[in-house]
Amino acid sequence: MSFSSEVKTELCRSEPAKPCCARAEAYGVLLYCNTFTAREVRIITECGDFAKRLPKLFRRAFGLKFDRLPKKSEQKYIFQITNADKLAGIIDAFGFDPRQSPVLHINFGLLEEDCCRAAFLRGAFLAGGSVTDPAKRYHLELETSHAQASRELLALLGEMGRRPKQTARGGYQVIYFKSSGQIEDFLTIMGAPLSAMGLMNAKAEKELRNGVNRRVNCEAANLDKAVDAAQEQLEAIRRLYELDRVEGLPSQLKETIILREAYPELTLSQLAEEFDPPVTKSCLNHRLRKLVELSRK
Repeated sequence: MSFSSEVKTELCRSEPAKPCCARAEAYGVLLYCNTFTAREVRIITECGDFAKRLPKLFRRAFGLKFDRLPKKSEQKYIFQITNADKLAGIIDAFGFDPRQSPVLHINFGLLEEDCCRAAFLRGAFLAGGSVTDPAKRYHLELETSHAQASRELLALLGEMGRRPKQTARGGYQVIYFKSSGQIEDFLTIMGAPLSAMGLMNAKAEKELRNGVNRRVNCEAANLDKAVDAAQEQLEAIRRLYELDRVEGLPSQLKETIILREAYPELTLSQLAEEFDPPVTKSCLNHRLRKLVELSRK
């Protein structure tokens, strides 16, 4: 099951607490479903839990049944209302004139309460929303063919302190979030706190994994540098032996040569501890640089 399907399954577990919330959720479904006109309502979904929810939702919101229910032979769940009286009742419930298009505007008077706004967003997401697996990337969107409804939903989300973006895609208007924090908030508002927690956990795992990878890469790079530096120092020592210049060096440099040859794999910090008494990393680095410089001369 995809993460988007898991979110919709969680949203369908709870029933609308009040008739006004059921009506608001159904409103979101209709504005983001396949067809909502004065002649027909058609809702098509692949989510089994949403398909089970729809008949109960419309019965509670409008006191009616669908004229067409899904058939077992169909791969998708298709619901339809074509009865003129039922359609007129739905349109009237939303404060529209049945003789006009019911999808041009959102009636904000139906969404004054926070619970109704949350229900409206839940319905819109169930009918026309999707969210990407947070382990891959952060993206949640709501897609509808009704441009005015999309613009007004954008304004509604702005009033709620949310700042999504909007774009057009293939004749549809898309509102989307790409911030993990905003997606978490949106899921929680709709009524999917477990999914929001799942997103936060995925984000934490991703950040932990990225942090480990960064540290590993950094340590590997530092190790490469240390190996390269040690090889350069050993090459310098071999050259000094070839030039017969080791015997004339100060005792500190002779000691450095002996220990570097004895411990070629140690870092500067580790090698500095092998001196008796131990020297500082800066002091040892200065000595080794002096040896490299002498070998070049």
